[in-house]
Amino acid sequence: MRIKEIAGGLLGALLIYLLLAAKNHTVLVSHAYLLSLVTFIYLAAAAGYLLHWIFKWEGMGLASSAIAWAGILLHTAGWGIRWWESHELGYGHIPLSNLYESLIFFAWAVMAVYLFLELKLRRKALGAFVAPVASLIMAYASFGTSTEIEPLVPALQSNWLTAHVITCFLGYGAFAVAFGLGLVYLFRPRTVAPSSIWQYLPEQETLDNLMYKIILFGFFWLTVGIITGAVWADQAWGSYWSWDPKETWSLITWFIYAAAIHARITRGWTGKRMAFLSVVGFGAVLFTYFGVNFWLSGLHSYASS
Repeated sequence: MRIKEIAGGLLGALLIYLLLAAKNHTVLVSHAYLLSLVTFIYLAAAAGYLLHWIFKWEGMGLASSAIAWAGILLHTAGWGIRWWESHELGYGHIPLSNLYESLIFFAWAVMAVYLFLELKLRRKALGAFVAPVASLIMAYASFGTSTEIEPLVPALQSNWLTAHVITCFLGYGAFAVAFGLGLVYLFRPRTVAPSSIWQYLPEQETLDNLMYKIILFGFFWLTVGIITGAVWADQAWGSYWSWDPKETWSLITWFIYAAAIHARITRGWTGKRMAFLSVVGFGAVLFTYFGVNFWLSGLHSYASS
């Protein structure tokens, strides 16, 4: 009971902070501090979900969920404060323009998709496979990249920036959750003993259906992201498609998930095949996001700054 009280206290403290900030029209602490704190909140949620799964501790599951919700609320507040600070500096752009800002939104999308899934499924043990991903992304953003707010480069000075980045990363967040479900499916035995730790996780049929639905959700947003990116590219560079490395790998990622959906519909692929494709697809997502930025040069090279 004490753990749930602590989690509730975190939510209460966050609410008080937001009310004070709104009342005073000022920022009580910097966005960088809040977002680095979110890293540890997601890590605490991940540890709690893991304890809930291994030891079948219901109270810890509820507490971990409350901590995760506190984390995403603080995450949203920190992201909004960075946007506000950008206006104060005279730049006034939505924080989606560089590696740090995209990582922050990527982690937010991962947790948002997962927490929505948790509300629908009412199973909390899956958080042990998703919250660590969000925590790692936040850790890299907070401690491995520059948190400075800088003016937009000319290529990014477009209203299409918001539509393109948000839709792409909603897709990426969904694919990260599908990746976690795919790993669970691959490792979970088909039949489990009543005392097994796998009993707290959904059955394989449920995992398979969830994985497919989340892939559909992510595929929709990735498709919209590619379309908005093409329109933006035409405005910025005079061509809808230039076979830039980022564009090429985005298309490869799109084809992997398109193939998974096509195989499901026409061939009836389920189970391990879909789980394997969800893992491979997320590998392509990571290379599209990180590999292209660091190892290949092109029109999207500014994204690594």
